[in-house]
Amino acid sequence: MYDFLLGGTQNFEADREAARQLLQAVPESADIALSNRLFLQRAVHTLAELGIQQFLDLGSGIPTQGNVHEVAHAIDPAIRVLYVDIDPVAVVASNHLLTGNPTCRAIEGDFTSPGLILDALADGDLASVIDLEQPTALLYCSVLHQVSNDQIDDVVAPMRERLAPGSAMVISHISAAMTERYGESTVATGTTVYRTHAATNITLRTDEQLAALFGDLTMIEPGLVPLNNWRPGLSEPDPYAAASIPSPARGAVALRC
Repeated sequence: MYDFLLGGTQNFEADREAARQLLQAVPESADIALSNRLFLQRAVHTLAELGIQQFLDLGSGIPTQGNVHEVAHAIDPAIRVLYVDIDPVAVVASNHLLTGNPTCRAIEGDFTSPGLILDALADGDLASVIDLEQPTALLYCSVLHQVSNDQIDDVVAPMRERLAPGSAMVISHISAAMTERYGESTVATGTTVYRTHAATNITLRTDEQLAALFGDLTMIEPGLVPLNNWRPGLSEPDPYAAASIPSPARGAVALRC
């Protein structure tokens, strides 16, 4: 669905139909998707320029349309990227796209089971891509809204606390402002699309809830803001740049000092 909303070709008819239903419920959906992708690009650009050499993208989907490795390698081709996704079809497609790229891989894994991911990263083979003893950028871009409030700390904290000094965590997330903008009925229709077509429940969060996910990490400027306001000069214009209202999603980047 995300790839289709971005104008990509790595999707199936079921994805396209679900995305069309989502667009009918929330016409901004394509703008939200593009805004999230541009935020991801700016965050990766910033962290690559800071010298981080490892990027771990959890819930990555298929790495198309200007994803992590493309942005990072424009700054340093030696940067290593590991994509993790629960969908085996997405993993196969990802590794096909990454053929010939020795610094990038995709593996099957569930970001809601951090213990299993940490165990996998301890394996000698994967440790050659991501060594958590070294500074690592941990990316949760537009995925944590799939986790309920009673599970979110158990999902994020083990990965966050494993980050070495000099590491970073990136989060983008649909905000509770979505309900204020569209009303409960429209948001419920949109979340039903995800529940029906992706077996996923969506949880919107306030800024206070999102800030808490960073724990003791230190946010870099400009902090937790609408996605279009996070260092906008580092990418092509955000679809919300000239809009009268900001993106209904929030994003931030934080460092472990």
